[in-house]
Amino acid sequence: MSTTKAAPPGVGHRDAEAPPDRASGEQQGWQFSSPLVLTMLLILVVASQGAIRRAVSAPVMQSWMTVFVAVVVQALPFLVLGVLLSALLAVFVPPSFFVRALPSRPALAVPVAGMAGAILPGCECASVPVAGALVRRGVAPAAALAFLLSAPAINPIVLTATAIAFPGKPEMVVARFVASLLAACAMGWLWQRLGRTDWLRPPAHPSDEGLGKAAAFWNSVRHDVMHAGGFLVVGAMAAATLKAVVPASWLSLAADNPVVAVLALAVLAVLLSICSEADAFVAASLTQFSLTARLAFLVVGPMIDLKLFAMQTGTFGRGFALRFAPATFVMAVASAVLVGTVLL
Repeated sequence: MSTTKAAPPGVGHRDAEAPPDRASGEQQGWQFSSPLVLTMLLILVVASQGAIRRAVSAPVMQSWMTVFVAVVVQALPFLVLGVLLSALLAVFVPPSFFVRALPSRPALAVPVAGMAGAILPGCECASVPVAGALVRRGVAPAAALAFLLSAPAINPIVLTATAIAFPGKPEMVVARFVASLLAACAMGWLWQRLGRTDWLRPPAHPSDEGLGKAAAFWNSVRHDVMHAGGFLVVGAMAAATLKAVVPASWLSLAADNPVVAVLALAVLAVLLSICSEADAFVAASLTQFSLTARLAFLVVGPMIDLKLFAMQTGTFGRGFALRFAPATFVMAVASAVLVGTVLL
């Protein structure tokens, strides 16, 4: 009767594990970073360059690329500005500052935060990361959201651009300021009344523990640029796609009915996703529409469009954006119609 000798410790295990190691090595050889895969992709691109060139040269694709690049180029500088302001708030401003600067009662903090939006020289892309930083610093969400909506529409640069785009019509500047501030405060108060904490995901942010002020600042900047910038690109791609497929003749048909005209330009503002620094010039060119309809375009655009929806989703969560965006649209249209009827 023979007995089997036990293998020395570790020998049998190495033999048993050898095949998986080889298999693992073979799997690693087919990763995307493999020179073989990259070479195959390069060959595929070179072989299909004719088809790619024809697709890119098509009028629809040229229109798509024009809108995409325009949205990104317009928005990116102000996104960077907002990221820098967000990092400054997060690193250099103590939380106690906001407690002292804003009224303790959220109902009063909302209009104060809304008026504070008048001092930020940026567009909607800048306001999203700044509002996220305010929430992280302990500011009441209702006040932070009022700031988010008002800042892109009532800051001095936007109002100056509106005055230049509508020469001889100072009432358009006043109407834009009043309607935008009214809609922003109304949404802040609505969130204070009906909003729930589980709808608003706290904005994610890298930990700055153990870092110096300068290192924490640049850490915050890198995080927010990569995070918000990615959603900006997604929103710009959606805006470019819709702009390329919507016929221009639809606008002429919509302008004949006052109600349809307001709704058409409000929807158009959402789809075009134009930076608030430039939207007044687009509105001024839509001469077939009434001033009230064009006011709706100017009020809705800085508060909710495709890129803003994508950025709000990335900053505050999808559940928040799905509730906040439709309510903001309705409130902005109602405010524009009310103020336009009175002032225009």
